Amino acid sequence: MRWPFFSLILIACLCMSSYNPRVGDVIDSFNGVPVYYNGKMNHVSGRNVAPGGYNLGLRYQCVEFVKRYYYYHIGHRMPNSYGHAKDFFDHQLADRGYNTTRALLQFRNTREYKPLVNDILIYGASVENPYGHMGIVSDVGDDYVEIVQQNWGTKTRKILTLVEFEGIYTVADYSVLGWLRKPR
Repeated sequence: MRWPFFSLILIACLCMSSYNPRVGDVIDSFNGVPVYYNGKMNHVSGRNVAPGGYNLGLRYQCVEFVKRYYYYHIGHRMPNSYGHAKDFFDHQLADRGYNTTRALLQFRNTREYKPLVNDILIYGASVENPYGHMGIVSDVGDDYVEIVQQNWGTKTRKILTLVEFEGIYTVADYSVLGWLRKPR
């Protein structure tokens, strides 16, 4: 697994200090796109809008980071720029279907394709979090997937187990619905 030098320094500083970020502080970045601290899951700091009026989402929420990442790093604008994280996954689509509301290909968890770097990994709703969650895939190995996420406290990176059995890949967190990818 490759960790960018900046991330290693940041993680070391956080581990060796009593760092207590304030809402809006940059706590990580991926490909030059900052990850901001939100305080707690339900905290809302207004709406973030890109130049030209494109809705990036509720400031410092997970969806806002993902859409800001896709807007600035990938150059992608979603036709429907609203919704909670769980709403980004269309349960009616077949695997590798085209999600027209997001203008992205959609992959279901537990299929023949594994996530790739820059995919949007989507979690469904849970009792603790009825909105779902999402992050950007930042690294993929033979047996793991790493995501970068916002609005999960100070834990901006998460490593998930990736299992392959007879050509079928599963991100072994069964709250993961699947992932979205910009068509090539």
